[in-house]
Amino acid sequence: MTHERELSSPVDLCQPGGRLNPAAVGWTRRPLHTANLRGWGRTKRWEYWGIVTPQHIVGLVASSLDYAGVHSVYVLDRDSGTETKADVVVPLARGTALPPHSGVGEVRAQGGALAIRIAQRPDGTAISASAPGVRLEVDVPLPAGHESLGVVVPWSPTRFQYTVKDVGRPVLGTLELHGQTYEIGGPDAFAVLDHGRGRWPYAITWNWAAGAAPGRAIQLGGQWTDGTGVTENGLFVDGRLHKIGEELRWTYDRSDWLRPWRISGERVEAEFQPFHEKVARTNLGVVANETHQCFGHFSGWAKTDDGTKVSLDGLVGWAEEARNRW
Repeated sequence: MTHERELSSPVDLCQPGGRLNPAAVGWTRRPLHTANLRGWGRTKRWEYWGIVTPQHIVGLVASSLDYAGVHSVYVLDRDSGTETKADVVVPLARGTALPPHSGVGEVRAQGGALAIRIAQRPDGTAISASAPGVRLEVDVPLPAGHESLGVVVPWSPTRFQYTVKDVGRPVLGTLELHGQTYEIGGPDAFAVLDHGRGRWPYAITWNWAAGAAPGRAIQLGGQWTDGTGVTENGLFVDGRLHKIGEELRWTYDRSDWLRPWRISGERVEAEFQPFHEKVARTNLGVVANETHQCFGHFSGWAKTDDGTKVSLDGLVGWAEEARNRW
């Protein structure tokens, strides 16, 4: 069992003056935090949905960095390795809507020919997205009893992040790619949510890995939570979260991102073998980002709360490193 505090009732992320609410620090099995953020310039809000099917990997981002909205639509054809992507930057995040509570309300983002709309309901989420060559229409049901991992990361009273990582959700619908329509659904198709709301330091580096297969999913993070007393690590078995509180060791080759990654600790021994690398770079001087997101297959094991080893063999997903100055 983890040493971290589990929260079980609704809580505001911030105090009335905008500082971190100490009562909000901990982790949850379902979204309970309201991100009542105040202040401008260091506030970051985003909604990321990743969708994995046997044929494609899809990534959608709607975000506000206060001074800009940064939105993207990405599709990888797994057979050919062909990428289709669209990225837009909207000054002052005009027209971007990001509700303060995960799973409630409507997310909207638009810029040029790119548009994202995410309608959140108690029983699931409807996602619509369009960009040149791409149209996505899917529903992501929320199964009864399904758990997610919510965590508040406290760097300081004025710098903190609330994240919800929801891995292995069922997904069904259609993807239209360059005029051809593909049906999405079945046991080998799943969706992953990264809901983020917080006030960030100027420079930060993070690792994130997520993967799923029928009945099993893994969520792992590193670097950005080190030394805070909390982690964003968890194992999901049949929709039930087993929180992993230890900081894990990440080993990978920054000169060859497609070499195997290793993520290890007392409760996790995972190897990740990439089959594709997605690279995103932005350098505007003061503001810069470099992200290497690798898609691939997991193997190894992770332990449940009672010490049972669960195989990670066959999980599909990603592992990434992101370096930001923002």
